[in-house]
Amino acid sequence: MQDVIYIVAALLMLVGASFALIAAIGILRLPDIYTRTHAASKAGTLGSGLLLLALAVFSQELTVVTRAFAAIVFFLLTAPISSHLLARAAYLAGYPPEPSTDIRGMAEYGPGQSKQ
Repeated sequence: MQDVIYIVAALLMLVGASFALIAAIGILRLPDIYTRTHAASKAGTLGSGLLLLALAVFSQELTVVTRAFAAIVFFLLTAPISSHLLARAAYLAGYPPEPSTDIRGMAEYGPGQSKQ
């Protein structure tokens, strides 16, 4: 049974590290802040969550499992919100998006204008 736990934890770590690597590559390669924040929040959150889940599976101690799940919930609640706020602040500050970036959701607010 211990071997199965090791294999599951190793697979979770490999997949989590792969998503973290994809997020890092996305931050380096994507053209503007809007697409970079998307890569960082989505792939980074999934990668961190899978790595914490691997820790919980491997440890099997209640305190470690509880802390790992609390950290996963924290990541799921904060990363997308902070990414959205960072992209919105960049848009309102007038940071120009790449032509290929779809910003139709923000079209009603011009750069430098905020929702009143």
